[in-house]
Amino acid sequence: MEVLQTLETQILAGIQSLYDAWGWFGVVALLVFENATGTTPSEIILGFAGWMLIYEHQLPPAMIFLGGFYAAVGSVIGSSITYWISRLGGRPLVDKFARWVRIDSAHILRAERQFQRWGAGVVLVGRVIPGVRTLINIPAGLARMPFAAFFAATFVGAYVWCTLLIGAGYFLGYEWPLISTYLNRYFPFLLAGGILVLVAYFWLKRRKPDPATPKPSPE
Repeated sequence: MEVLQTLETQILAGIQSLYDAWGWFGVVALLVFENATGTTPSEIILGFAGWMLIYEHQLPPAMIFLGGFYAAVGSVIGSSITYWISRLGGRPLVDKFARWVRIDSAHILRAERQFQRWGAGVVLVGRVIPGVRTLINIPAGLARMPFAAFFAATFVGAYVWCTLLIGAGYFLGYEWPLISTYLNRYFPFLLAGGILVLVAYFWLKRRKPDPATPKPSPE
């Protein structure tokens, strides 16, 4: 336990030093790495940004929304890296990449099944689901999802996620560790909301008339 606390203190000190030196560019850089590899916790990155870059600098709460934009840009860049690795390199390169960043292949297969079942909608909703956010880039690339659609869905979902966590860091202040606690507590509600959005997406999609279907001629 003491070793973990020491490691946590070192990680936080490193993030603080990065933010002091680079500001929001540091947030963008960390989120590029996080979304490309899935190896750094965005809850800490974003919660700490809300505390150190907005609350500590006594900036207005409106800065949360601009910070969410910066963070979403980093998320899209990192996600696009994994997307293109998967799209251009196919399964062989994905397997090598997964071994390099130590991603369990079973998690990738699970994300692929979700993408095959729900399609593009899961790229949007998956951005607010821990454990799915970074992995969903891989099946999207393997399936050659149109990049414009991938980019738009990723940006919207990432903006919502990043803004919520930056806001949590701002309002919780020095109690930033509560972010993870509250996230775990209210995760079922986030998941339910995401499912509702996904259901609405497919319902609206099914209601659109097929352009190939001839319209009935008037009698």
